[in-house]
Amino acid sequence: MTITRAMLRNGVILAVFAALTTAAVALLVWATSERVADNQRSAQVQALNAVMPASRYDNDLLADTATFTDPRLGDSKPRTVYRARQGGAPAGVVMDILAPEGYGGSIRLLVGVDAAGTVTGVRMVPPHPETPGLGDRIDIKKSDWILSFDGKSLAAPDDARWAVKKDGGDFDQFTGATITPRAVVTAVRDSLHWYRDNRDAVYAAPAP
Repeated sequence: MTITRAMLRNGVILAVFAALTTAAVALLVWATSERVADNQRSAQVQALNAVMPASRYDNDLLADTATFTDPRLGDSKPRTVYRARQGGAPAGVVMDILAPEGYGGSIRLLVGVDAAGTVTGVRMVPPHPETPGLGDRIDIKKSDWILSFDGKSLAAPDDARWAVKKDGGDFDQFTGATITPRAVVTAVRDSLHWYRDNRDAVYAAPAP
């Protein structure tokens, strides 16, 4: 067998092997794509239910969304709002917002609020940029500080008390780290103001 024929044969073998490998990978992706999508959906629903308990709504939160742009939601980009309904009536929302003034950068938060404007839950969405052992106490896995928002509204405490205690408010700061909790408290308060001012528009906006 000449060198040319040997090289040609080896090239064909490599091409066939590459084609079979590509086909196998494509088949694997196709076979697992539905499972991956289901897992992603389950994770999203679990995150939403942490701030808006499933007992409070009977619609599909992932399908009933709208986007809004307002600096009070954290930046100038469109932010997603998930709308909870019970028997078709407004039951609350989950706002995907940013706390832009964290110590290490912007902190993403999910803020659940019932139809009356009372907080049903707040969670930090990982990853976060805050300092381990200090600012990372906003993470429910590190401390229960984030639970201090449960049951709060713009009326209780009043607006002036929506601040950390160092600034004369009702919310604890962290030892050695005030910037992070201050940013989160401010962001949650601002999102409540936005919801109060836009409540009717939130539920009336068409879903994508």
